[in-house]
Amino acid sequence: MQKYKLVSKYTITSFKHGKSDSNKSDLPNILNQEFTADRPMQKLTTDLTYVRVKGRWCYACLVLDLYNREIVGWSVGPHKTADLVLEAMRSIPYDLTKVDVFHTDRGSEFVNKKLDELLADKAIERSLSAPGVPYDNAVSERTYRSFKTEFIKAYKFESLEQLALLTQDYIHWWNHKRRHSTLNNLSPLVFKAQTELATA
Repeated sequence: MQKYKLVSKYTITSFKHGKSDSNKSDLPNILNQEFTADRPMQKLTTDLTYVRVKGRWCYACLVLDLYNREIVGWSVGPHKTADLVLEAMRSIPYDLTKVDVFHTDRGSEFVNKKLDELLADKAIERSLSAPGVPYDNAVSERTYRSFKTEFIKAYKFESLEQLALLTQDYIHWWNHKRRHSTLNNLSPLVFKAQTELATA
């Protein structure tokens, strides 16, 4: 790489935005670093990340299906709040009653009555990472690293509308085209189609 003056995007350091207050809930870590699932929509995980939009910080929330690493729901907005998480959950086009576990870290943005009501209505168990243990939400962390490296760093966003439109394009590519080593080098939707065909 040195010969051709190439630099890996994955080695470029980036600014680390301040963290939110911790969620002090007594809810357990049901997921317990079991990042596999037996069927689609069994286990969902999420987090939030920051994106620079025209000189100010905005945020993105991606909801992942641990079965096939598919981004099943998403949202972008100007504030790091529970409403952004709720919007991402409501954007999911699949049946939420199939979900057993919804896992997040302990960010205060995951404390929300409406979110709790949505999960309770669908009989979804809540799971929280152990305090100070980022490995408990490793799949979301790794997905956001790819999201920033492969997508965010390539653009200078001029508006939230532009961010939303291009995020939608990236997610379509992620789900339909991007190969994942954990999925036998298949894309999330191809992996799901093949496994569903095999079990039919």
